[in-house]
Amino acid sequence: MSQLDGAQVAFPRWQPSRLITGGYWRSAAACRSADPELFFPISDSGKSLEQVAEAKAICAGCPVRNDCLAFALRTGQVDGIWGGTTTHERASHGEAWSAGR
Repeated sequence: MSQLDGAQVAFPRWQPSRLITGGYWRSAAACRSADPELFFPISDSGKSLEQVAEAKAICAGCPVRNDCLAFALRTGQVDGIWGGTTTHERASHGEAWSAGR
């Protein structure tokens, strides 16, 4: 576990499933029916923090969360919530994830 902004955040060692190779993981994503805007907050403060929390809550129960995170890391997604992580969380832990491949 890691401590970010007073909250404990789990950074699982991701292992892409066979779904990620064909990109089929997206059809099983919990966010599929959510408003995409929710996963792309415009700031790191104020009401955007509520938006981040709501997006992360959706990700928490997602069956393909690790696939989503793996995709974001592999393709260098800079913006948005991916696999339950923020831009800053991915940036600060990106090297550790890359080394664990």
